[in-house]
Amino acid sequence: MITVRPAAERGHFDHGWLDTYHTFSFASYHDPRHMGFRSLRVINEDRVRPAEGFGTHAHRDMEILTWVLEGALEHKDSMGNGSVIRPGDIQRMSAGTGVTHSEFNPSREELVHFLQIWLLSSERGLVPSYEEKRFPPEARRGGLCLIAARDGRDGAVTIHQDADVWTALLEPGETVRHPLELGRHAWLHVARGEVSVHGSTLRAGDGAAVSAEKALEISAPAPAEVLVFDLA
Repeated sequence: MITVRPAAERGHFDHGWLDTYHTFSFASYHDPRHMGFRSLRVINEDRVRPAEGFGTHAHRDMEILTWVLEGALEHKDSMGNGSVIRPGDIQRMSAGTGVTHSEFNPSREELVHFLQIWLLSSERGLVPSYEEKRFPPEARRGGLCLIAARDGRDGAVTIHQDADVWTALLEPGETVRHPLELGRHAWLHVARGEVSVHGSTLRAGDGAAVSAEKALEISAPAPAEVLVFDLA
């Protein structure tokens, strides 16, 4: 069974400095029908204007992933980490017992377009931690590339949840297939472009919940970037 979550139905707020879309309920956007999917709690698609950003704020007991689509994002946190991430960099912050951080667009000219993703931690009260790895375009073209996993296998960042996160860059005519073990579920997010999934057409910002399927098959009639969440 596949249930499509259209991009146009997401929560949307334009704060001037921030243009943001919420796939699931977040902050002042509340929809009891869309509180998350399995352990996946947040997918926010954010565009931040040059020299603007999120000031220091706190989180706890969440696995927070940041995936940049365009531009660059500067990160600083209370653990002493500081870096600038760009497309192809996956950033993982396990908030655990509590962490504060800020995220800014360091450019004076270009906006930054990125996804902020939250998964519930499998345990409460973990020691906060941070990790960052790079996956160049050639590692993501034409096939699914693992970027986050509970066991950190194949060079992925390690998340404290029974979940795998995959991504792919697809050209027109390319198809990828992701098998789902019995009892597993998936969420597909189209970051850019257009894909066909089991007879449904999904475009940028669209999502889809997948349950009781043996596999997820994604075809690209146009250039596309997708993320696939394999969830317990």
